[in-house]
Amino acid sequence: MPKKIRLGILGGGGDSLIGVLHRVASFINDNYSITGAVFNANYEDNLSFAKEIDVPTDRIYKDFDTLVEEEMKLPKEERIQVCAILTPNFLHFPMAKKLLDNGFHVICEKPMTTTYEEAKILRDAHKKAGTVFAVTHTYTGYPMVRQIREMIKAGELGKIHKVDARYYQGWINPIIHDKAKRSTVWRLDPKKAGISSCMGDIGVHAFNLVEYTTGLKIKSLLCDFNYLYSDNQMDVDGTALIRIGEHVKGVIRASQVATGEENGLAIRIYGDKFGLLWEQENPNFLYKISDTEPMEVYKPGHAYNSALSLDGTKLPPGHPEGIFDSMANIYLGVAKAIRGIDYNDGEFPTMTDGVRGLNFIEATVESHKGGNVWVELDD
Repeated sequence: MPKKIRLGILGGGGDSLIGVLHRVASFINDNYSITGAVFNANYEDNLSFAKEIDVPTDRIYKDFDTLVEEEMKLPKEERIQVCAILTPNFLHFPMAKKLLDNGFHVICEKPMTTTYEEAKILRDAHKKAGTVFAVTHTYTGYPMVRQIREMIKAGELGKIHKVDARYYQGWINPIIHDKAKRSTVWRLDPKKAGISSCMGDIGVHAFNLVEYTTGLKIKSLLCDFNYLYSDNQMDVDGTALIRIGEHVKGVIRASQVATGEENGLAIRIYGDKFGLLWEQENPNFLYKISDTEPMEVYKPGHAYNSALSLDGTKLPPGHPEGIFDSMANIYLGVAKAIRGIDYNDGEFPTMTDGVRGLNFIEATVESHKGGNVWVELDD
C-alpha cells in the first residue's frame, strides 16, 4: 500500500453533515490521512473539534491563509498534498485559487464558485498549476449511476431523445415561510450563496447527472423560478426545459419547498431502444424498461455490471451501500489521479464539470429574469 495521501480540510467542523461525509469518505479506502485543517472560523472551536475527532492539533491552523503559509514552509514530502474545501459557497473561489497557485491538489464542494466568471478564472489557474481538481458531485459515485454512463456509452439505449431529471427537497419550508428566519440562512443570502439557492444548490446536481450519464452537453435552456415571497432574493423552486440537440429534449426540475420530500434526486433517460430509471433514495436499483421486453433490474456487485460500476462497489451483492460509499468513490478516483495511476474519466467530476455547472446556474437565472426566454450555454 502506498503511503497515505496527506489531506487538509477547510470547513466542515461541528455537526456539519458535509464534514462527516467527506471525512468518512476519505477513510473508507485507506488512501488518506487528515494532516492539517481549519474546521471552524473560531480557533478555539477549531482546536476543540480536532481533539473531539482525534486529529493531532499541531497542524490545526487559526485560518486558511495561515494554513497555506505554514504548509509551504515544510518540505514537499511533509506538506499537505490535497485540500478539501467544505466551506460556504462564497469562500470556494478564493480558497481554490490560492491552493492552485501554490501547487496543491483540490477537492471542492459544489458549486465550485459563485459566478461563471470566477469559474473560468479558476479553470485558467488549474491549467497553469497542472494539479488534480475534483468537484464533489457526490451522486456520480453511485455504482448504478456509473452503470448508466457505461451502458449509454456502449449504445445500449440507442439514440437518446428524452431526459427527465429532478431533485426535490422540502427542508427549507420551515424557514422560508418565516420572514425573520429566512434572513438568517446563508443559502438565502446572495452574498454568501451566489445568485441562486435552489438551482445553485441542488438543480446543478440534476444538471450534472444529465451530462455525466448521457455524455451529452445541454445546449440551451428556458427556466422559470418561484421565490414564494417578494422580499426573498433567492429561488427556492425552479423548472428548466432543456435542449441537448435538435431532437433531444428534456426537463430539469428542482425544489427546496416540495413539502414532505427528503432527498429526491432521480433521473429518467429514454432512447429509441430502451429507457433507464434511477432514484437516489433507492440507489441500488437501476431499472431498464422497454416497449417490447420485460423490465430488467440491475443491482451493484454483480458480474453483469461494467468495470467502472464494479470498481465503485465494495461489498458483495445484497449488501446496501450509500452516500458515504458514493463520496468515497470520488476520493478513490482522486487518489488514483494524484498517484499517477490509470483511471476511468468517470471516476470523479473535474474542473470542466465545475465550470459547466456555473454556466448552467447563471443561464437559469438569466432565463427567468429575461422573462422565461431560451438561453444558450457555452460549448
